[in-house]
Amino acid sequence: MRDLDLTTLRLFVAVCETRSIARAGEQASIVGSAISKRLAQLEDAVGTPLLLRKRRGVVPTPAGETLLEHARAMLGSAHRIERDMAAYAGGARGHVRILASASALAESLAEDVANFLQNPAHRNIRVDMEERVSPEIVRGIREGSASIGLCWDAADLEGLQRRDYRTDHLAIVAHPSHPAARHGQVRFEDVLGHEFVGMPALSAVQLMLAREAAVAGKPLVYRVLVSNFDAALRVVRAGLAISVVPAEVARPFTDTYGLRLMPLADAWARRRFAICFRDEAALSPSAQLLVAHLERCATEREVAG
Repeated sequence: MRDLDLTTLRLFVAVCETRSIARAGEQASIVGSAISKRLAQLEDAVGTPLLLRKRRGVVPTPAGETLLEHARAMLGSAHRIERDMAAYAGGARGHVRILASASALAESLAEDVANFLQNPAHRNIRVDMEERVSPEIVRGIREGSASIGLCWDAADLEGLQRRDYRTDHLAIVAHPSHPAARHGQVRFEDVLGHEFVGMPALSAVQLMLAREAAVAGKPLVYRVLVSNFDAALRVVRAGLAISVVPAEVARPFTDTYGLRLMPLADAWARRRFAICFRDEAALSPSAQLLVAHLERCATEREVAG
């Protein structure tokens, strides 16, 4: 079969959708006889009738319905090619929305996105970020409310595509005078007798801590509940309780606040974050560029040790 002509396929789709050669011609500013000639050539190329001419217009045959489905897919691909090439030719343009966990935002994501936007080639890209707990991030990506999600890779990512991002290590943070501060590296089970500062109940860390406490058969007691890491560290600084936070988040504050940082020895305390999305091929060029940049940042950090 000879190569199919996109213009003819576009006209064929228009005729099928309007059920009229005349109306399709009006939309495309082409006379009906020219469209009829193209459609006849198309039927000759595929070797079977594609349209049934009726008194009130035309309808596709079963073969025409099949071709219509393929034609729409081909035209969609052609549109994406045109869009993507135009974006690269003029410098990438677009709007990317990210849903991210508090840990990802506090540790490295904001810095990595800022570096991405500092590239002159990305000056026409807008990146918006919103903090969510992991279940909400996954649901938002599945429902299409954002292009990219950043969350702990232990989240239920079934049905989504993913790329590895950065890692972190959970640690206990305590006031120097707190009994827990005498430890070096510590197991979570060993500090369960103390009161904690809690974060949002549906966050990945809080759900995991509750599970691990249940496995150890010990209660997890929260003295204070807060909404962010800064508030948690302020409570710890006051000596009211201890907290489990990523070491990467707490480390800049330990010297300033005079706090003790004790990495957790448990295997689950070392975490990897995932970049997730529904379909990489369907991401806009700007979103694809951002995903590639985030992957590169993670790789460079691992190489640097």
